[in-house]
Amino acid sequence: MTDPFSSFAPTLAGPPRLAPTDVSYVVDDTAVGRMLLAVRDDGRVLATAYAPDDAAEERWLRRLAATVSPRVLRHPAPTDAVRRALEEFLAGRTRRVQVEPDLALASAFQREVLTGLAETVGYGQRTTYAALAARVGHPGAARAVGTALGGNPLCITLPCHRVLPASGGVGGYAGGSAAKERLLALESPSP
Repeated sequence: MTDPFSSFAPTLAGPPRLAPTDVSYVVDDTAVGRMLLAVRDDGRVLATAYAPDDAAEERWLRRLAATVSPRVLRHPAPTDAVRRALEEFLAGRTRRVQVEPDLALASAFQREVLTGLAETVGYGQRTTYAALAARVGHPGAARAVGTALGGNPLCITLPCHRVLPASGGVGGYAGGSAAKERLLALESPSP
């Protein structure tokens, strides 16, 4: 006679495996603040976005689900590459976050601005909102450029911290002025 409960016997197959997902994310406490890091299943980076609290995290997750895929899973392993790249940059060991960015969360205007920023403002360089607006073919649209940068889903990866107001100071930043000042100091030449 066979045991009717034998099918419930534990197996030694190892830890459970998570089903594949379209977007994996993690929330990480970085040197410049709490960030939500999200990647596609092919490794392209969708977000390196500030998420200082649970409400901000939820807003980013809703945006990912609505724009990219509802299959979003908190799964740290697929985000290892972006976490390491961000850590290397923030420690000053590299001059850029070496990942493949995906601008799926950006509007068409944000794509223009962020692409122009990445192509024209290098490590340690600074520009103004007005100068960047002119570079991307929208002279006179400094405020619109500021708004586009304020919603940058790829902070640090696409370095909007390098854009400053013409009037002086550091201006706004999704991670706060202390994070922006720290990033600018990181990229400043040593005395």
